[in-house]
Amino acid sequence: MIEDIQKRALHRTRILEGQMRGVGRMIESEEYCMDIIAQSRAIQRSLESLNRLLLENHLRTHVSTMFEEGGDHREQAVEELLRAFDFDGR
Repeated sequence: MIEDIQKRALHRTRILEGQMRGVGRMIESEEYCMDIIAQSRAIQRSLESLNRLLLENHLRTHVSTMFEEGGDHREQAVEELLRAFDFDGR
């Protein structure tokens, strides 16, 4: 994994852990549902940010190599990307 992306991804996971604990506390204390939903949506945005980092790393490392190798490797890269975006029909 690219060092900078790894650091940023780990930082993002720590933020997500804190956000999840916060939502758990909100649920336990029976806070207003719309406030909990707002926090849940923030977590979803954080997960998307993490996914972007992971995808960037995959594109810069594995996918670029797979495309250079061509043939079956290239096809595998395309299939992985389609799967990552739920475009593979499964």
